[in-house]
Amino acid sequence: MSRTSTFTRPPALRNAKDALEQLSRPGPNEVLRGDLGLVGTPGVVFAPAEGLGLPAVAFGHDWMQPVSRYAELLRHLASWGIVAAAPGSQGSPLPSVARFSADLRTTLDVCVGVRLGEGRISVDARRTALAGHGIGAGAALLAAAGHPKVAAVVAIAASQTRPSPVEAAKAVSVPSLHVVAGRDTVAPVAGHAEQIAAACAGPTWVRRLPKAGHTDFLEGLHWSDLVLSGGPDAKTRRITRALVTAFLLKELCGEDRVDDLVDGKVPGTVLETPDA
Repeated sequence: MSRTSTFTRPPALRNAKDALEQLSRPGPNEVLRGDLGLVGTPGVVFAPAEGLGLPAVAFGHDWMQPVSRYAELLRHLASWGIVAAAPGSQGSPLPSVARFSADLRTTLDVCVGVRLGEGRISVDARRTALAGHGIGAGAALLAAAGHPKVAAVVAIAASQTRPSPVEAAKAVSVPSLHVVAGRDTVAPVAGHAEQIAAACAGPTWVRRLPKAGHTDFLEGLHWSDLVLSGGPDAKTRRITRALVTAFLLKELCGEDRVDDLVDGKVPGTVLETPDA
């Protein structure tokens, strides 16, 4: 990527199946990993080796999950030209979701306001998004509610939290993607993700992965897998990588080559319309 690039355009994509195959693989960019602790916020950031005016996303982890379990997704986004950062705060058994949402906003501010990679990487404040998994998805919606510059939101297996993400979603007028797990026993879809998606004020996409569970989106092993009755699944992560990458390239960069992956029939998923 040259220093004046804003993102990496995907190759010509024939259909949704081809788009899934292409965007589930790493992009062409060399990826750098950094520590948000250097600027006072615990967590990690992944970025292309260089590029100015890049898009960025701040990602919120689920209950008790270390950010290392999302490194694969964050690194993948960076390989496609998107700066991806995840605060590691609020990892206790009783997290404050309100504070977590503030940490996500702070993380975006850091990405926008601090030159990364020895000054070779910068972020365009107009091309930023918030995302998360489980309670991190709820925190992302809280952070996005009324945010003046955030352009998109991604919620993966979103959980109900306090404050309520359903109420927050009513103030989220930007496009949102909701990736939901059909076999989610931690945050059952009908009582969590579906209500949250239906409350969103902006354009909304709901992608159901019928065979996925709540923890399938994670990588590696962790003691919480015993509590949450599940574990990582490579196929689920592969599909999710492609869906999230396509959505962010479309909404943050205006990339229309990925439309089939955003709006089309994607193998292993069902595109649903949220109930109003």
